[in-house]
Amino acid sequence: MAMRWMAAVGVVVVGAGALLYADRPAAAAPGATGSDRGVGVPGTGPCATDPVAAHEPLVPKTLEVPIPYPVITVLPPQQPDAIPTRTRMELPPDPCANPCPDLTDLPGAPPGLGALVGIPEILLNLKPFHFAIPGPGPDPGAAPPPPAPVRPPVETAAQSPARPAPRIAAVREVAKLTGANSVNRTDKRWQVDGTDLGIMWESAPGEIATAFGDTVGRGFHPPGGMGMDWRSNVLAFSTDRDLADGMTYDRMVTDSRCHAAEVLSSRKLDNVEVTTIPTSGFAVGDRQYLSYMSIRTWNSIPGTFFTNYGGIAYSDDHGQTWTKDSHARWDNIFGLANFQVSAMVPHGDYVYMFGTPNTRLGAVGLARVPKDQILNTTAYQYWRDGSWTPVGGFDSATSIVNGPAGELSVRFDAARDVWQMSYLDTAKAAIVVREANSPQGVWSESTPTVTVLNYPELYGGFIHPWSSGSDFYFTISTWSDYNVYLMRAVLGE
Repeated sequence: MAMRWMAAVGVVVVGAGALLYADRPAAAAPGATGSDRGVGVPGTGPCATDPVAAHEPLVPKTLEVPIPYPVITVLPPQQPDAIPTRTRMELPPDPCANPCPDLTDLPGAPPGLGALVGIPEILLNLKPFHFAIPGPGPDPGAAPPPPAPVRPPVETAAQSPARPAPRIAAVREVAKLTGANSVNRTDKRWQVDGTDLGIMWESAPGEIATAFGDTVGRGFHPPGGMGMDWRSNVLAFSTDRDLADGMTYDRMVTDSRCHAAEVLSSRKLDNVEVTTIPTSGFAVGDRQYLSYMSIRTWNSIPGTFFTNYGGIAYSDDHGQTWTKDSHARWDNIFGLANFQVSAMVPHGDYVYMFGTPNTRLGAVGLARVPKDQILNTTAYQYWRDGSWTPVGGFDSATSIVNGPAGELSVRFDAARDVWQMSYLDTAKAAIVVREANSPQGVWSESTPTVTVLNYPELYGGFIHPWSSGSDFYFTISTWSDYNVYLMRAVLGE
């Protein structure tokens, strides 16, 4: 997890020259104050007396430098996940009240020498880099059999005419959603001090689920997710329909008092499986699905990372517990396979899967699967040269959008009958949006929404499903803040 800073560097490699002339803004176009948000109503955000959330400077107070060293690891067969502990937590009626001061109001570490003289505190952190050899272990038991193979047909399908590039009339920062002084006070309520991504889907009528990536609690210090109490991912739920002043969370999945649970486990062994990161979510009936990537290591050349596979997990208890399906996986063959980072969208009779290889540099491919066969990889048809076909498999999918593309987010805007795609374009050093009349396109040219000129070390760009009309809401993260912000763009005619 600590090595992830290497991948984040790629966000600004191309646009680095622009940073020399760009001042980091304070909270740009802040939303309503605490009093405007209705202090005294449960879950509406911070107290009026709380300070306005501000962005971290590019020159950090503390700079943790990971130093990898090789370790030979004897790795037994992976065992099934233990049954997780889950608790129910009620927020206090007073949003100014800290529900767990004994857990979250602990004294901080005294300032180091760097802070006293006004320079970053340099922390050297030794990190094992594992080289695994198989080892003996207890029998993990019989694995569930794979779904019965199917033979989907080859079906031709025309591309739709290209739409014009979206016009962005204005963009503003609405609210900080996670961390200290955020509208959700996640540091006090769920010990989520630092996290990223903010991937959203409609988990039930009138409810939005939001998945986050690597998360830290005690001792959090940016840049990046440095600190203790590391969880590979956490999950929140919201029924807030008024996004003009932010999105408030009603609850998070918790495993103890005031503590957000890790919902998808990981081995946490660098160069084996360091973490598992959600890439999209969706619901079909009463079942929730998460696409995710099993990260082998963040320790690679700037702008890249290596995955073991892209996979699908599901939940039948509304997100409380999740099963990583052992067969719904797309292995990363030679580090070049597609659909390692996927955005999955149900529409009509199908679920469409938009995907890229590992790294933030690849092109976007497309597949589809009937809604009743989501976990059966043999049922997928891949878009290739004007046809939906299983022939050639996932590595033969034709690119529908050229790279570089990272952190895909795709939705179908039913009100406008238009598909929208948002992603990080490292060549433009910006989060961009495209539109199309069909999943296979032709997709429009891209339009930047936010760039590194205003948000250095920018990544993310996940669309809120309840964006409507000209209101286009999305989340961003920055490496220097390592928290999630809600943004609003106005789409022009």
